[in-house]
Amino acid sequence: MKLSPEIYKEFEEIVGPRYISQDPGVLETYRCMPAQSSAHYGPYWDHMTPTPMAVILPGCTEEVQGIVRLCNKYKIKFKAGGSFWGAMAYIGSDYSIQLDMRRMRKIEIDVKNQLAIIDPYVNGAMLQSEAMKYGFSCNIPGVGCSSSIVASASGWGGVGPSTVCSGGHKENLCALEWVLPNGELLRTGTAGSGDGWFCGEGPGPSTRAFLTASMGVCGEMGVVTKMAMRLYPWPGPAVLPSTGTVPAYKAALPDNFRCYTVCFPSWDMWAKALTMCYDSDLVYLGHRQFNMFGRDLKGAMIRILTDPDKQLCDLEELLSDPEVKRQTEEMKLEFQIVLAGYTKRDMELKEAILQEILKECDAWLSSMMLEPDIENWALLYLIRLGHKNLNYVMCGSYEGNFGLNPNLWVSASYMEEAAAFKKQWEDTHTSIVKNGGDSEMGSFSFTGGGGAVGWEFFVDFDAYDKDSVTGACDFIDETEKWMAERHLGGDMGRSNKYLRQPNGYDWPQEKHNELFSKVPQPHVFAYQWKVREAINPNLLGGSYYRTLDPEMIPENKR
Repeated sequence: MKLSPEIYKEFEEIVGPRYISQDPGVLETYRCMPAQSSAHYGPYWDHMTPTPMAVILPGCTEEVQGIVRLCNKYKIKFKAGGSFWGAMAYIGSDYSIQLDMRRMRKIEIDVKNQLAIIDPYVNGAMLQSEAMKYGFSCNIPGVGCSSSIVASASGWGGVGPSTVCSGGHKENLCALEWVLPNGELLRTGTAGSGDGWFCGEGPGPSTRAFLTASMGVCGEMGVVTKMAMRLYPWPGPAVLPSTGTVPAYKAALPDNFRCYTVCFPSWDMWAKALTMCYDSDLVYLGHRQFNMFGRDLKGAMIRILTDPDKQLCDLEELLSDPEVKRQTEEMKLEFQIVLAGYTKRDMELKEAILQEILKECDAWLSSMMLEPDIENWALLYLIRLGHKNLNYVMCGSYEGNFGLNPNLWVSASYMEEAAAFKKQWEDTHTSIVKNGGDSEMGSFSFTGGGGAVGWEFFVDFDAYDKDSVTGACDFIDETEKWMAERHLGGDMGRSNKYLRQPNGYDWPQEKHNELFSKVPQPHVFAYQWKVREAINPNLLGGSYYRTLDPEMIPENKR
């Protein structure tokens, strides 16, 4: 399906002929396999998101507003994408256009108010590099530094290793500029009154909740064209030093930075140490990162990834090396932390606190991860999160599952049981990578200061192999049952299954009504219905914005 020549011309007049296209070759590059949206279909099935009628690259807020107004005039659905990291950035219906925001990439640092005013294409690496020139850094979500900050804040919350120290993107969101799906322009907080960008709220109810919603609007409710994001202090150099070669890039930072892998004899001690990190305000970054390779494989994988002369074909030899075996067993239960001292005395205090935690929790530091080259590699990895391609290194595709995200102590109490459940599947099936069961990774906290954790098990599979894809699907179906039986919520690997159909298209409203009428708190989604009716009357978004017709709320919950 294509736009008519007359409608195409109207869009062209807004952005110019260079920044709009309906060339089939161009349009095909704006399609996505629905893997990583919990459907798990890879290229084997040829299930792709729909082909847009046109791709448009706006260059400013006024152009975005003009495009959205034309979409309302002709009832054309639209969706804006920043980094296009996953399926959520792509359209979900045939009569739709795709907005690519790459022309809008400005960054302004407000030193006085310690924040950055950014355009939608700005990603974590761009913002962090600019902020460091002024003595600041930014939260980078677990998805990595190549992801759009605006998309993360308005879609998924933006949780990552630094969240325990700095807060997630939703917490750091200040004022913003938002082209609503009806074409109106909304500036929130101080930006709306012409008083700068330092505050996103004012007296009375806040419109921020409209944007962040229960899981965020995910591009279905207009286009955020500018956003103010709070920064936090960076006690390091203005330019992050990087040495080495792919994939063994590393950063040798001053003595006021250290990266440690802290190891424990039990999950109880692991959780106790994490609580002590919360209470002491110890860490600059906190993550269980390298266990994504699996309990049995992580030592050998770290050796490969920190040595540019090694390859994956060296894995079996390394796994049989007695010293690598010892070091891998040594960090069976572990997490990574980065300490950053703002003064010499501050760093001495943090080192002393860490020693007390080690003593109280019968913990120790990984000897492998203390080797200078490996420590500097891990330091750069965690600060920048620029190695996210390694998520796919095992066999080309993966999905996060389980998703043990409630109270820290509740999650920790189920970890070995979850690992054993996964290991049993690995031992009896060939569909997913056999890595020791425990492949859990994730950040210290979903919120600044500590609290609810964000953990996922990596399930590595081959998206080009039918049996592997089918087996991965089957396994995650089983873990969803496992989670439900223990009242832990749904499996993370199925968290998006009602946001897009397996064939790449949006779900109809009837499907959302069927699902969300059964949840414990259906009024959340009924409220989002009311928001959508108010600012998106022509329903020009898709099914990532979760809504429930208020008439479908069960009688016993009204």
